[in-house]
Amino acid sequence: MGKTKNTSLDTVVTDFILLGLSHPPNLRSLLFLVFLLIYILTQLGNLLILLTMWADPKLHAHPMYILLGVLSFLDMWLSSVIVPRLILDFTPARKTVPFGGCVAQLYFFHFLGSTQCFLYTLMAYDRYLAISQPLHYPVLMNGRLCTVLVAGAWVAGSIHGSIQAILTFRLPYCGPNKVDYFICDIPAVLRLACADTVNELVTFVDIGVVATSCFMLILLSYANIVHAILQICTADGRRRAFSTCGSHLTVVTFYYVPCIFIHLRAGSKSPLDGAVAVFYTVVTPLLNPLIYTLRNQEVVCSEEDNSKSRDCE
Repeated sequence: MGKTKNTSLDTVVTDFILLGLSHPPNLRSLLFLVFLLIYILTQLGNLLILLTMWADPKLHAHPMYILLGVLSFLDMWLSSVIVPRLILDFTPARKTVPFGGCVAQLYFFHFLGSTQCFLYTLMAYDRYLAISQPLHYPVLMNGRLCTVLVAGAWVAGSIHGSIQAILTFRLPYCGPNKVDYFICDIPAVLRLACADTVNELVTFVDIGVVATSCFMLILLSYANIVHAILQICTADGRRRAFSTCGSHLTVVTFYYVPCIFIHLRAGSKSPLDGAVAVFYTVVTPLLNPLIYTLRNQEVVCSEEDNSKSRDCE
């Protein structure tokens, strides 16, 4: 049985107040500059990857770079959904968010976040095919098929975001309207509902199914990748094959570990939860282009190296 609030239903909430992150008042200006710099660097870093892909025709039809470009595009939008609103927390500006704005933020947060989950899964599958079946890779994962799979990830993410937004805002909200979080997210918003919130379990089951399924598929892909790498007969070939996956594994770890930590502590109100959430929603989009750029030379050479290392089998 869900909890019921005895607040009068005659009052209808028309906006929400985001309480933001807990922080010492004397650090407000510093935090404003830090998050502003993070946002600018995130946009520039991911834009650089997109421009690099656009400028080089050889990369346009390469599945690995198609997926990387989509990831950069997602990171730019996810950062834009979260960070500008967060930056306002460190200014004298009003913290009020219209009801419709809260709905939109929750929808886009879960839409983009779940699309990233699907994309990470596709990236793991792409690496599996490239390493375990390098000779058949151009047929098994061509540019057209990759585009179709990416489009499917976007559609699935949109459906997931819509389900979360509908389940959350189909309930009446009649006060209070203070969201104890830095964004409009499901746990913080549902605490303000004036009716039975049993659907909180439904929303987290849905989120858990999506995240867990993607994570298990990624683990399965990498189990097969490791098996394939161990079959490579040269130490240099194995090293380069592992290097091919290093960037993706690092990005997946930075995304999933904080995400799992947050959702396993869904009922917690610890300040640590806000800091962890900031890491995977704000910092990770900044780190992704850095991780891939620093390892770019190894990634560019990966296909040739994998094929060569297989010649001795």
